[in-house]
Amino acid sequence: MKTRSILGLALPAAALSLFVAAASQGQGVKKEILTDKAPKAIGPYSQGIAAGGFVFCSGQLGTDPATGKLVEGGIEAETRQVLKNLAAVLEAAGTSLDDVVKCTVYLADMAEFGAMNKVYAEFFKAPFPARATTQVAGLAMKAKVEIDAVAVVRRGSPRG
Repeated sequence: MKTRSILGLALPAAALSLFVAAASQGQGVKKEILTDKAPKAIGPYSQGIAAGGFVFCSGQLGTDPATGKLVEGGIEAETRQVLKNLAAVLEAAGTSLDDVVKCTVYLADMAEFGAMNKVYAEFFKAPFPARATTQVAGLAMKAKVEIDAVAVVRRGSPRG
């Protein structure tokens, strides 16, 4: 495989061509994604960033955007709210859950994987995004689940 170097990284020639094409179309510039339909960032980060034809969504908790508090009802309710929050950020970027290519799920308790997975399956359809799931020592606000996502931006969208 033929590779070329850019910014000190060896990339396949095809990947380099895509990178250069995206940058030349203004897609190399990052743009903040912000919506009041998802919880406000509680630190120095953005709800999402559009760059290079992708939207990178920060991890979302099961926080109700109106109250700033975790929804009640356990892992199922939190997972449902997490995915609604991610959908709102993606919508603000001109894309949707249908365009998600990768998720990372963080669980406070891996014993709740099945319940989380059942709700997760309500929001995604085949071909499903690539995904990693891991148990963590703790999450902000003592949440049970956090999910981040990467989506492709549709051509012709406000951000694409």
